[in-house]
Amino acid sequence: MDTKISNISSNDISSVVVRFAGDSGDGMQLTGAQFADTSALMGNDIATFPNYPSEIRAPQGSVYGVSGFQVHISNEKISTPGDDLDMLVAMNPAALKTNLADLSPGKMLIVDTDSFTPKNLKKAGYSANPIEDGSLESYRLIAAPITSLTKAALLDLGMKEKSMNRSKNMFTLGMVYWIYGRDKKHTVDFLKKKFKGKEIIIEANSRALKAGNVYAENLELIATTYQVRPAKLKKGKYRIIMGNQATAWGFIAAAQKANKELFLGSYPITPASNILHELVKHPEFKVKSFQAEDEIAGVASAFGAAFAGDLAITTTSGPGLALKGEAIGLAMMTEIPMVIVNVQRGGPSTGLPTKTEQSDLLQAMYGRNGESPIIVVAANSPSNCFDMAYEASRLALEHMTPVLLLSDGYIANGSEPWLIKTLGELPDITPRTVSKLKGWTPYTRDKDTLAREWAIPGMEGYEHRLGGLEKNVETGNVNMDPTNHEEMVKIRAEKVKRVENDIPELEVEGAAEGDLLVVGWGGTYGSLHTAVMSMSSKGESIGLAHLKYINPMPKNTAEVFSKFKKVVVCELNTGQLYKILHFAQPGHKYYKYNKVQGLPFTGSELIMRFEQLLKEEA
Repeated sequence: MDTKISNISSNDISSVVVRFAGDSGDGMQLTGAQFADTSALMGNDIATFPNYPSEIRAPQGSVYGVSGFQVHISNEKISTPGDDLDMLVAMNPAALKTNLADLSPGKMLIVDTDSFTPKNLKKAGYSANPIEDGSLESYRLIAAPITSLTKAALLDLGMKEKSMNRSKNMFTLGMVYWIYGRDKKHTVDFLKKKFKGKEIIIEANSRALKAGNVYAENLELIATTYQVRPAKLKKGKYRIIMGNQATAWGFIAAAQKANKELFLGSYPITPASNILHELVKHPEFKVKSFQAEDEIAGVASAFGAAFAGDLAITTTSGPGLALKGEAIGLAMMTEIPMVIVNVQRGGPSTGLPTKTEQSDLLQAMYGRNGESPIIVVAANSPSNCFDMAYEASRLALEHMTPVLLLSDGYIANGSEPWLIKTLGELPDITPRTVSKLKGWTPYTRDKDTLAREWAIPGMEGYEHRLGGLEKNVETGNVNMDPTNHEEMVKIRAEKVKRVENDIPELEVEGAAEGDLLVVGWGGTYGSLHTAVMSMSSKGESIGLAHLKYINPMPKNTAEVFSKFKKVVVCELNTGQLYKILHFAQPGHKYYKYNKVQGLPFTGSELIMRFEQLLKEEA
């Protein structure tokens, strides 16, 4: 259109939730990430939820090949990527088909009409074109020929049609930027950096971004724009961080604080691979990253590095954790400090490799042969991944035992603002390195923690051997005596239990006592926090206890639980923590609420369940 309209109004709103959805080749992850990053630079609090197809090469235009990226931006502190969409961008019929149910009537819908061909409609399962049959009349529909308009803006660049089509995501982003008052500069700078040396690609994407912005400004269907003002966050220097990136940085910080070199032995697996990708970028911090030929080699190399004195870690997801079990048991038995990261995904087997789930808790607790207890902790948000990676390292180095850190696909791939920390702000880490030669044996223990002293190869006078056969309780030499074995089993279990003296007490959000306590762990925190705080603000007697330390649990866990009439355990599995609590914290009336769909909880479904429990008689 040539004529710019002048009667456009602008409204201030507190928050907005936008979902970009299209084929896996449409660049929706990049588009969503740019919208999120730009909003963060403008001062908003953000939370994101990327959603990938599970198949590497899903058929183009199919419902199984849809890729999505949801962004929640707000002028207040937020904890989730949002439940109710304010805008859905659907780049093809399959994206519309799989996402429209999440868009309420009256909300804004942007579609690329060029993609609604008979072939694509058939692939998505439509018998008629929804743009034409009136089925989308209840939405604020913006049906635009996005692909054609993108090509028109780039015609003089001499690019092939396929190459021009790749810029349609930037055209769409330009439209969304105008609707929500976002600045284009950050994305233009990003394009210049990402495609440095490829001037035609920089020009094509920058031009498409600006063209989409101008198109939206002149489109008479958009009579109102929206503005989300900056959020009032704690003062400091922030950056947007993804969970896997935060995990990697937490380990780097721990190694620096402990004066150790960091070793990662890992085999790539979705959704944990980005930890390896991030750590390999930082040799300046004495990070040694080893991409092993398989999961067993990855954990075995980490064991060797730990024996040699490094802060050693290995990363994986559920199927890989199964293969690492024997070596983890060896590290537990030899009492070597090592951190195992399990970024959980939907299972069993290959299952839903790009979807989130919390189905590996029982595996983390019990998935090794013999009596093999280890410390188990869990991160609860993208930024908390930094803190828990640091904490897992501290516990391993100070208590001389493996630590298993649980994350999940939801927080590993999600992002949020992170208040940057200096090394001086972080707690000290004091590895259990041996200090006195006289009377030393490999199993000389601290009387309080039972942690053995760590003699590193090359330390003169501390030559010793370790292995997978049972050891004498004092000397560490091979010993097959039945009573000695039983004593060693009990010592190793007691050592893990005494970690409860070195972790924070369990805190409760909302009501400190009352009718209902909501219990969760891992990546469910944001959804549970939002639901509980919403109900608490309306006067309901409800509290939230979210566990970051699972084995052992905080010492005051039983006391916290006893102050509530009912305890409901919410998990993205069929009830694994629920089972553990019956044995670890008996004497309470437990209920459960579970979801196993590869998707996080929504606030509305949680509130509905909590209200039901509050109304029911015990």
